[in-house]
Amino acid sequence: MKSMTGYAALDQPGRRWELRSVNARGLDMRLRLPDMPGLEPAARAALAGVVVRGNLTLALRLGDDGVGPLPALDAAALDRALDALGDVRCAAEARGMPLGPERASDLLGLRGVFEARDTGPSLTLEDAKADLAQLTTAFDADRRREGQGLRDVLAREVDTIAELGDRALALAPARAAHMKGVYEAALERLGAAADDERLRQDVAALAVKGDVTEEIDRLRLHVEAARKLLADNKPSGRRFDFLTQEFNREANTLCSKAQMAEMTEIGLALKAAIDRLREQVQNVE
Repeated sequence: MKSMTGYAALDQPGRRWELRSVNARGLDMRLRLPDMPGLEPAARAALAGVVVRGNLTLALRLGDDGVGPLPALDAAALDRALDALGDVRCAAEARGMPLGPERASDLLGLRGVFEARDTGPSLTLEDAKADLAQLTTAFDADRRREGQGLRDVLAREVDTIAELGDRALALAPARAAHMKGVYEAALERLGAAADDERLRQDVAALAVKGDVTEEIDRLRLHVEAARKLLADNKPSGRRFDFLTQEFNREANTLCSKAQMAEMTEIGLALKAAIDRLREQVQNVE
C-alpha cells in the first residue's frame, strides 16, 4: 500500500530536483522544467511508472544554489568597454561635444561586461533520466513508508468495525426478546385477542422486517474484503473508498432498525469508526 502524499529531493552538481505529491481523485502532473528537448516526456514517463493517483509537482532548478548561474564581471570585456569609451570621449571632445560623466551602472549594463555565465557542468538528457530514476525511487520509498503507517491505521479501524459487528450479533438474541416484549405490549394496548391470528401475523412480519442479521452478515463480508485489500500491494484507494460507502450503508440501516438502546449505541460507534476509516482512505493511492 502506498500513500498519495510523498516528497523526495535530489541534489546533483549544478542542479536540484524536487518531487512532491498530495492526494487527488486522478493523476495530475505539474512540471517546472527548463527547456530541453525530450526532458518533459522523459519526466512524465518516469512519474507514470511509479504513480497511479495523486497531484504531483516536479521541479528542476539549475545552478549550484538552485536558482541558476549568477552574473559575473568579465574583466577583459570591461577593459574593452573602457577603451572604447575613451575613444568615444576623445572623438567627441575633438568636435566640441564634451560628454557628461559616466556611471558604473552604464558600464555594467553593456553586453558581455556583467552577465550570467553557466560555468557548471551542462545537463544532458541522459543525465536527467538517470536523475529521474534516483528521484522516483526515493519518492516511491517515501510513499511506501507512509503507506505502511496508513495500513496500520486502516487495519485498526477495520478491526474495530469487525468487533462492533460481533457485538451486534451477540446482542441479537437479547434484541429479539426485547422486540417480542415490545410487540406483545403493542398487542395488549390494541386489545387484540390471543387468537387474533391475522394481527399476530402482521406483527411477526414487522419483526422479520426489522431483523438486523442480514446487515451484520454483509458487514462481515465487507470486513473480509477490506482485510484482503490491506494484504494486497496493488493500488486499492478507489476500492477502499467504495467499501467505506458500503460500510456506512449497513451502519445506517442498523441504526434505523435498532429499536433498542444498546443496538443504537453499537450503530453509532460503527458510524464513527467508518468515518475515521473513510478519512484515512482518502490518502491511499
